[in-house]
Amino acid sequence: MRKKIAHLLLGREKQISKEEMVRQPLPHKDFRFANPFIVLHHMGPEVILPGQELRIHPHPHRGFAPVTFQLQGEGYHKDNAGNDEIVKAGDVQWMFAGKGILHSEGPTKELLKNGGTQELLQLWVNVPKAHKWDDPSYQSATKAEQPEVLKQEGVSLRLVSGEYDGQTGPMKSFTPIVSIVGEIQKGKQVEMKANPGYWTLLYVTKGSLSVNGEPVTFHHLLVFDKEGDEISLETEEDTQILFLSAQDLEEPVAAKDNFVMNTAEENEQAISDYANGVFGTLEF
Repeated sequence: MRKKIAHLLLGREKQISKEEMVRQPLPHKDFRFANPFIVLHHMGPEVILPGQELRIHPHPHRGFAPVTFQLQGEGYHKDNAGNDEIVKAGDVQWMFAGKGILHSEGPTKELLKNGGTQELLQLWVNVPKAHKWDDPSYQSATKAEQPEVLKQEGVSLRLVSGEYDGQTGPMKSFTPIVSIVGEIQKGKQVEMKANPGYWTLLYVTKGSLSVNGEPVTFHHLLVFDKEGDEISLETEEDTQILFLSAQDLEEPVAAKDNFVMNTAEENEQAISDYANGVFGTLEF
């Protein structure tokens, strides 16, 4: 049974720092959350000139996992839990903030020195209340470590997390989450599956295609009805997508600033904790 498209959301520009603008299809004025999927940001593609200075300075998170899909260029990640890593095009990093972490991110020194194009997706994945106060942790996977699924000529779709098409993605999560990222050449048809009852989303990073017969262009996020399990994609030009499907996390969501908790009071506590130095320090 084909899944119906419940929402078609266009990502809108949002200023997230003094230097950085992103497109944000989630949350949207017409649709708030698909818990555990809370926020989706599309940064770039941005041409960086040689010698340019650009980074997001140390900032706090609590209660969720920020996940970065590096599409072009290369970025660094450094946090005060001791993680310090560079991710390149096609790589993924999955940082679980837990009870609290400070991190800094942005283009690498080499990319800033030499110039190039930077593009990434950042997804905020919520976690169950029982794990929000766990210690922070960090995972990453190179492009080569992500198994290909739905293989055919002209299709390069990589499984980041979960189980799909007989494969298992390298990233681990507290609840079942399937995430697939990749490219489909013009004129290809791909039949995808999603578990009935799960939240299922599809973001089009570039290109255009029809989804279950409906035309969709880049920068749009599709949110599907939970019923049904079939999604048919037919590309009209070279296209890049992010496919997400997850078990519904049936808990209250309170999101504010850089925190995703269960109540507004917990968010205010996080804001206060950061102001009072509970999150520690990060020199970078």
